[in-house]
Amino acid sequence: MDDDNRKPREKAYLIAILSGPQPAGEAVEEDGGTLAELRELLDTAGAEYIGEMTQRRDHPVAGTYFGKGKLSELKAEVGRLKPDLVVAEDELTPTQQRNLEDRLGVRVIDRTALILDIFAQHAHSAEGKLQVELAQLEFNFTRMRGLGTILSRLGGGIGTRGPGETQLETDQRVARKRISTVKRRLREVSASREVMRRSRLASNLPLVALAGYTNTGKSTLLNALTKSEVAVNDRLFETLDPTTRAYEYDGQTFLLTDTVGFIRKLPHQLVEAFHSTLEETLVAHLILHVADASVHEDELDGMIRAVDTVLDGIEAADIPRLTVLNKIDRIDDRQRSYLRRVYPEAVLTSARTGEGLHDLQRAVRDFFTARMVDVELFFPYGDGKAIGEIYRTGAEVEMENTPEGVIIRGRLPKENAARFAKYRL
Repeated sequence: MDDDNRKPREKAYLIAILSGPQPAGEAVEEDGGTLAELRELLDTAGAEYIGEMTQRRDHPVAGTYFGKGKLSELKAEVGRLKPDLVVAEDELTPTQQRNLEDRLGVRVIDRTALILDIFAQHAHSAEGKLQVELAQLEFNFTRMRGLGTILSRLGGGIGTRGPGETQLETDQRVARKRISTVKRRLREVSASREVMRRSRLASNLPLVALAGYTNTGKSTLLNALTKSEVAVNDRLFETLDPTTRAYEYDGQTFLLTDTVGFIRKLPHQLVEAFHSTLEETLVAHLILHVADASVHEDELDGMIRAVDTVLDGIEAADIPRLTVLNKIDRIDDRQRSYLRRVYPEAVLTSARTGEGLHDLQRAVRDFFTARMVDVELFFPYGDGKAIGEIYRTGAEVEMENTPEGVIIRGRLPKENAARFAKYRL
C-alpha cells in the first residue's frame, strides 16, 4: 500500500498529575521521565505525540483530574493543537473522563484504555483475544453512558407496554451476558492450557520462565537460547501469548517459557484477565528476570521494582529469580562495570550478539545442579523409559551394565530422586 493511501495517525496530547514536591531545577510543566513510558505506549498504539501538560499536586481533582486553572490552560492548548484525543497517565474515573470530554470537546482516554488497545492489536491466539476482550468489557462496563430516561422500548403491543428499559440498562445487560460468555470460554481454553502445563510438569524437566519489563528482549533471548523463530519486534507488548521451547546445555534439557511483558502500573484488569497466562510463571522452578541494561540507572531500578511488584502480586514471590541484564551491546565498559558493582548476582547478556549467553546457560545449569543429589540406582533390563528420563533430567549420568540389569550413577533433582527411591542400591 502506498504511503499516501495509509490512514493518518491519530494525534494525541498527554496529561499527568505529578505528586510530591517539585525537584530542584525542574520546570513547572516539564518532566521528561514521567511520561516517557506513556509516549512509548502511544507510539506502539500507532498514534502521534504532539505535546503534554503536567500539574504537580498531591491528588487528581475528583471531578476534572486537573485543577480549575490548569484545566483552562489545557483547554487552550487543545484548541490550539487540535488533537484527536487526550491521554491521561492515571486511570480516570468515569466522572473525570466524562467531564474532561465535555470541557475539552475531544475524546479522552486513560493509560489503561491505551494499553488495552495495544493488547487488542497484538493478541493473536484464541485465548489472547478472549483475555483482551474480557479486560475491555470489564473496564468499559462502568463507563457506559446511556440515553438517560429515553426509553429504548415503548408500548406497541402485547408484551411491550410499560416503562421498558433505558438504553443504558439494555447495554449493561448485554455486556454482563457477554462477560459471562467470555469467562466461560476462557475457562475452557484455560483447562486445555492446564493439560499442557501438567504434561510439562510430568516430564520432570527443569522449568525456566522469562519475566520482565516489556521490550527488554525476552523473545530475542528465547530465540537465541532455543534456536527458535518467535516473532520479535522493537515495540511494547509484542508477546502476549506464552511460548515454551526446549534447549540443551551440557547434556541436560531445559524448558524455557516466554511470558507477557510487564510495565509500571500494570492495569489490574489485565493482571486478572491474563491470570492463566501469568500462571506459566508460577509453575517455573526458576524465573529469569530480564531487564534492559541500556536504560538510565534510575529507570532500570524502577523497571526491576515494577516487575518484582507484579510477580509478588501473582504469588510468585517464593520462586527463585536470576536477574539477566540484557542489551549490553548498547553500553560501554564503564556502564558494564557499574552494573556488575550494583547487581553482582546478575548475568550480563546480549541476546542480539550472543555475548554472555554461555554465562547465562551455565548459571541456569548451576542453579539446578545445586538442587540435585547423588544417586546410585539399579534398573532391570527393559526399563528403558525410566533410564531415558534420568538422562533427560539428570547430570553427570553414568551407566554400568551387569548380568541382572543396569546400574545408573549420577545427580538428580531432589524431587525426581524421591520418585526413584525404590530403585536405590
